Amino acid sequence: MKIAITGATGSLGGALVARLAELGDVTRIVALSRDEVKSGDLAERWPDLAPLRCMLADVRDEPRLEEVFRGCDAVVHAAALKRITQSVYSPEEIIKTNVLGTVNVVRAATAVGVERVVVVSSDKAVEATNLYGMSKAVAECYAVQSNSYSVPRGTRVSCVRYGNVLGSRGSVVHLWRDQLRRGASPTITDFRMTRFVISLRAAADFVLGALGVMEGGEIFVPLLPAVQIGMLADAVVAEWATRTGVADPKDFARRSACRPVIGLRPGGEKLHEALLSREEPPRARAREGVVTVLPSHHSWRLAWGPFDADETVLDAAYTSDAPGRWLGVEELVGMLQDVP
Repeated sequence: MKIAITGATGSLGGALVARLAELGDVTRIVALSRDEVKSGDLAERWPDLAPLRCMLADVRDEPRLEEVFRGCDAVVHAAALKRITQSVYSPEEIIKTNVLGTVNVVRAATAVGVERVVVVSSDKAVEATNLYGMSKAVAECYAVQSNSYSVPRGTRVSCVRYGNVLGSRGSVVHLWRDQLRRGASPTITDFRMTRFVISLRAAADFVLGALGVMEGGEIFVPLLPAVQIGMLADAVVAEWATRTGVADPKDFARRSACRPVIGLRPGGEKLHEALLSREEPPRARAREGVVTVLPSHHSWRLAWGPFDADETVLDAAYTSDAPGRWLGVEELVGMLQDVP
């Protein structure tokens, strides 16, 4: 397989490169970034990975994307601007990258004959309340309906949608660790807050798995466990105490227990997220913890076929305040140990 990854110097992009290196059946990995320093750093991390080609490209530049996608079988579109608070001050930039960038990726891939494109979305796209989520919702809609013109030309486009990647760059885990490093208590936005959580490795595996089964037009969603924000803070404190060699982790946790409540961040932050909207279950099918949301309109194919015997029909939205499973402190500590 020959694959291109946009946003390859981000957390997911790096995890995808690592997983592809392990698979061993990849003949070309085109890692795209608009940051020359980060691109150079990625190349230095993998000096002996022969298929890796670190190239500079911006998803806002469609002609450049055509150049770097040429000859690839698949594209993973992971590039995005994700900071909710930044959308308050730079709304046009969010739209240019997350919406128009997705348009450029799909158009460029279709123009040069890429067979499969997976667009990485977010739970924040579901019933969105902030510009980042809305931009991802628009990107999803465009990606799904682009099959109307891309499939006849040999390119299939699908999406993956999941929750917070534990320990990704700029995440609350790193914020809290920095606060603990400075001797401060972890700040909490709202103790009622809940979030879906997935490990970086699991996210990479989910994306690559979608590439293998996609037919064009689906949104693939894992039914993730969720965590209460206070529980996650407890886990970060406990793991930090162990990581730093504190003699009595329980005493460290007690001293860090007074956590300032700072309120929801500006820009439309939610108390709870959703992986499936209230509208999607009638056209979704679930199997082994993975939901496939089928498009409401699919001009590129007549039908999707009947449900298989081992597929489950869903009847409700899937939200982080009512998940199938809650994560506890001990499990979270184990996951955090893999977060650098």
